[in-house]
Amino acid sequence: MFILIDKPKGITSHDVIGKVRRVTGERCVGHAGTLDPNATGLLIVGVGRQSTRCLWEKFGKLTKTYLGEITLGEERTTDDSEGVVRPMEIGIKSKLVPTKKQILKVLKSFLGEQDQVPPNYSAVKIAGKKAYQIARKNLDFAIEPRKIKIFSIKLSDYQYPIVRIETNVSSGTYIRALARDIGRRLVCGAYLSNLRRTRIGTYRVDEATPIDKLELENMSFDKSKAEKLLISGINAYY
Repeated sequence: MFILIDKPKGITSHDVIGKVRRVTGERCVGHAGTLDPNATGLLIVGVGRQSTRCLWEKFGKLTKTYLGEITLGEERTTDDSEGVVRPMEIGIKSKLVPTKKQILKVLKSFLGEQDQVPPNYSAVKIAGKKAYQIARKNLDFAIEPRKIKIFSIKLSDYQYPIVRIETNVSSGTYIRALARDIGRRLVCGAYLSNLRRTRIGTYRVDEATPIDKLELENMSFDKSKAEKLLISGINAYY
């Protein structure tokens, strides 16, 4: 079976898996599309061997929609609020205050297919090691850009230094990297300060179950109770 979970801030996607294992009593549990600890929102969880085997096939390449909060005026080592302040690149002016018109123009420039360099603190493999493992040792390395596509990006609100956006992107897109690149194109620097995933394909976070509610109900792994949490239109596996 598959369950839509609304992940809270402060826990990892792997923590969610652990909680679902305890609730269902099923050891074979996986998820489609990692969310960082500080990110919230929709996580699709597969429970049972058959479900976990077909997670990527069913959900891996679906588009994703996010609500992002971007803070202008500085960069962080992780490209989000978890990192320490990073020295600006040459030409970046932290005290520059972009106008709304400039922000709209820059956001529009990110539409379509493009190359994106993932954050240094990511799980991208470099010579067999995860990039964040190398970054934590303060070693120099480079990550090759990847092809991504941004289908839509709109400005929801702007009150300097906070820019709020809603964006629909291809699988594999890092919103942290998008925030970093927006800051560089605005010539003022930026990092991602908040993120919420609201949609994966046609599945919405308002259909999801908060993980604390799942634990509270202590769902047993049986069809009669599990059906309440299943994604509509997707077959359950038992």
